[in-house]
Amino acid sequence: MTVADSTGVRLDGPWTHRDVAANGARFHIAEIGDGPLVLLLHGFPQFWWAWRRQLTALADAGFRAVAMDLRGVGGSDRTPRGYDPGNLALDVTGVIRSLGEPDAALVGHDLGGYLAWTAAVMRPKLVRRLAVCSMPHPRRWRSAMLADFRQTADSSYIWGFQRPWLPERQLVADDAALVGRLIREWSGPRLPDDEAVETYQRAMRIPSTAHCSIEPYRWLVRSMARPDGVQFYRRMKRPVRVPTLHLHGSLDPVLRTRSAAGSGEYVEAPYRWRLFDGLGHFPHEEDPVAFSTELINWLKDPEPDR
Repeated sequence: MTVADSTGVRLDGPWTHRDVAANGARFHIAEIGDGPLVLLLHGFPQFWWAWRRQLTALADAGFRAVAMDLRGVGGSDRTPRGYDPGNLALDVTGVIRSLGEPDAALVGHDLGGYLAWTAAVMRPKLVRRLAVCSMPHPRRWRSAMLADFRQTADSSYIWGFQRPWLPERQLVADDAALVGRLIREWSGPRLPDDEAVETYQRAMRIPSTAHCSIEPYRWLVRSMARPDGVQFYRRMKRPVRVPTLHLHGSLDPVLRTRSAAGSGEYVEAPYRWRLFDGLGHFPHEEDPVAFSTELINWLKDPEPDR
């Protein structure tokens, strides 16, 4: 199944929209600027537009900035299968190759951060640097979900996604009102404006988007005790060997600071932890100037410190 009418997610701006083929599917990207490639990966319940402010900031700083829609979201293909993190990470590295670049600095938020961690382990030659926001390393995520009662409670929405069909219906009911509620509840004091929330709600209402958005979370939980999941988490024991910037909001109500901190144990390269005081789950939108400044300074640092 390919994407339905997704013109509503190809939003106007200084960037260029196009589709690229990778890993057996077509992916929508928005790109701007020239220079070393920085590939931006969105999280749930968003799409490429979450990076609109970083796209322009990165381009102004001398980078080729590209934000992609993950499989099943925004303007990308909705396929019936392929929502496990291994395959989704191959989507990401496939897009890097399709863009004609030897490598990229990956920047991922939430689920996009999970996939960025995964891609850096699976295809290390294609990842120049790694920046992850609001997401622990996959092995840290798994241990926190299984052993930390408070993290399990904070991630109750993920457990709710395990039910058949009902979560999809809830996401799109009342013009996707739940999407707006989640974004506002997960943000810190700097709430998104109504126009931004409505944009995310419209994107979720594109047919099949709700189902495809939920499928990765179903795999993450259901595979914990399955052979494919055990194999994946064993594979993720391999260390990340590229400079890594780890960003987190101190008020994130979804993924606790305690869960994210400590991910550096899986990085055998310069690792920098940056906690944004007073921000929630979406630092790149809640304080885009501070986020972009931190990211760009780190990307331009020839020797990022540990």
